[in-house]
Parts: sequence; structure tokens; C-alpha cells
Amino acid sequence: QVALLESGGGTVQPRDSTRLSCEASGSFVRINSMGWYRQAPGKERSMVALITSGGTTTYADSVRGRFSISRDNAKNTVDLQMNNLKAEDTAIYYCYASVDLYYDGTRDWWGLGTRLTVPS
Repeated sequence: QVALLESGGGTVQPRDSTRLSCEASGSFVRINSMGWYRQAPGKERSMVALITSGGTTTYADSVRGRFSISRDNAKNTVDLQMNNLKAEDTAIYYCYASVDLYYDGTRDWWGLGTRLTVPS
């Protein structure tokens, strides 16, 4: 099994910066893509940023240029640096990982989520 533990979030003022972190633990062969999704009130969960084990990144259009994703493969961690925050960034942020397990193939795992509020 895999556990994703998120940290960060809270209330951050507009135009300020903050950082979310996530650490994967458990028994697995490898982690493929890691990243962050978010779900704003009344909306569906959507991708924010993803990073492959090789370092290839993908960003949602709404955050490109403001957010930066990075990972440490040795530590099984992924971080999301968020700059110039806007009220529309308010959401619950979920850590995501695509993991190769020893006996159950590849599965997607999710953290419990961390809330970020940017007041308008």
C-alpha cells in the first residue's frame, strides 16, 4: 500500500506565495508521475501540475508561469511552489501519484487533501 502525506496550505493573501509538499511512503516498485490536483467549491477536481520521474512537467493553463512543481525521487516527495496567488486558487489540493506496485500493477493514489484559501 501507499500513503501520500501532504503539508502546507492554509490562508494566504493574494499575490503572496506558499508551498505545498507531499511525501509518498509504503511498499512499491517505483513512482511514475506525481503531482497535484485541486477541487474548488462547486467544481470538479482538476489537474494543477504533474511531473514524471524524468522531470517532465505539465501545468494547467491557469497556473502556468505562477506555479512550479518539483520532485525528489530519492525521497519520494513532490513540491508545488505557488506564487502570485489569486482568489481563484482557493481549493482543496490533492497530492497524486501513479505507482507501480509489486503484485497489483500500476495504480493511482491520492492524498487526503490540504485546503488553501486565498481571500478575495
